[in-house]
Amino acid sequence: MLIFIPYFHYNSCWYSLYALIKLQATVIDPADVDGLKAALDENNVTLFFTESPTNPFLRCVDIKLVSELCHKKGALVIIDGTFASPLNQKALALGADLVVHSLTKFIGGHNDVLGGCISGSQKLVSAVRNMHHVLGGTLNANAAYLIIRGMKTLHLRVQQQNTTALRMAEILEGHPRVKRVYYPGLPSHPEHELAKRQMTGFGGVVSFEVDGDLMTTVKFVDSLKIPYIAPSFGGCESIMDNKVVLLVKILTLMHKTTSRSAQLWGISQPVRDLSPADRLKYGIKDNLVRFSFGVEDFGDLKADILQALDAI
Repeated sequence: MLIFIPYFHYNSCWYSLYALIKLQATVIDPADVDGLKAALDENNVTLFFTESPTNPFLRCVDIKLVSELCHKKGALVIIDGTFASPLNQKALALGADLVVHSLTKFIGGHNDVLGGCISGSQKLVSAVRNMHHVLGGTLNANAAYLIIRGMKTLHLRVQQQNTTALRMAEILEGHPRVKRVYYPGLPSHPEHELAKRQMTGFGGVVSFEVDGDLMTTVKFVDSLKIPYIAPSFGGCESIMDNKVVLLVKILTLMHKTTSRSAQLWGISQPVRDLSPADRLKYGIKDNLVRFSFGVEDFGDLKADILQALDAI
């Protein structure tokens, strides 16, 4: 089996699966259509898998084109549409065979539940369900209730998040303390025209690079008053994520904890040993910030971000 995974998405998951069932994979750039064509011609491809938009640079994959190319070779297409949400992007209608979403993010919408879902034809979903029965992973009743609750307000939340994210992306792009902004709704985004064709909204997440080094970015993050600092997105509360800043805070926590409590927090040696070269390999720059906009008042969020930028 040959799976195509653009970039290094789901890195830990991939290596775990490879060790268990010896999957083969080729990694390609989401925008490299020629690379995809060549790989389809040269290999026995059975599955193409990607996020769209992708994390953290929100690159967009031409789902219709990719689906047409893969289907000609008999390969299935799976799209992770979590960053778009089901409201902003209909990957099945564009030709994908299966769509996956993290229910933890926009669909649950309240940063208080863990879950995932898979959508597609009855034939494919039934096959997945049979395997799911073997592997487990049953959603508990309370989690199901919380997800259903979140779905009731999904359209309202996503509309607000779309609007806030686009307005703030435009402001950030013109700010002197911001080096670069990554958001599909901006004309400067490499897949802006594609995003306009296959999305009805551009999502509530904006990634941007602060004009400065790690310590400048830490100061910016520490100056923010509204968002939580956490590795998630899509909820009612705004969340700021910078992998390096999170590592700095984890390392700080480690100095205040015993080795036993560090284990309980999930702080392991591989995290401590993550080098600058490794971070750059995955595009994790010291000054890269991923900002998930919640449903707070736009004026409050704008004022908070601008005062934090002024602080640096």
